[in-house]
Amino acid sequence: MFTVENYIDSIKIHLEKQSVLVEDQLQKIFSYPFSKDIEVLDFTAFIEPTRFELSVIMFSMDKEANEVFNEGNDSTVFAGSEDVLQEVEYHQMNDSQLDVFFEFHEQNEEKLIPQEQNVFAQWFRLCWEKAGGASLDLPSYFTIHDSDDSLDLKNNCWKDAEEKWS
Repeated sequence: MFTVENYIDSIKIHLEKQSVLVEDQLQKIFSYPFSKDIEVLDFTAFIEPTRFELSVIMFSMDKEANEVFNEGNDSTVFAGSEDVLQEVEYHQMNDSQLDVFFEFHEQNEEKLIPQEQNVFAQWFRLCWEKAGGASLDLPSYFTIHDSDDSLDLKNNCWKDAEEKWS
C-alpha cells in the first residue's frame, strides 16, 4: 500500500508549497543587522511525525553553543531567535490509514529516516540559497532537532552537529 518513494515524493510536494513563504522570511532575516556577538546561524527544524508537522526556527548562536540575545538597549542590531516557518503539514493521510502507515514507517525506518532528513534539509538549503543565504558572512547550518548531524548550508555537506561550534 505504501512505498518509500511515494511517501518521500509526498513530502517534497508538501514542502514545495511552503518554499515562497520560507524564502520571503529568510530574505527578511538576512536583512537584519546581526550583532557582532553572533558567530553561527542555526536553523533548527522541529518535526512532529505523528501529526506530520514541521516548523523551523533560526537561532543566533556563539561558538560555545549558546544562544545570543540582544540584552542591551541597542536597537540597531539583531540577536535572538526568529521563526522561519510555523507548523505546516508536510504529509497528509486519512486517519483510517495511520496505523498501517506507522507500521510501514517502523518496518522501513532505516531507509526512511535518512531520506526524510535529507529531503527536509535539501529543500531548506534550496530556499536558503534562493533567498540569498550564500551572501551571509555567518556560518549557517540546518539541523533537525535532536539529530546528531547538521547540514552546512554554505558548503552543502553534512557535519557532526558538534563540529559547527569549532
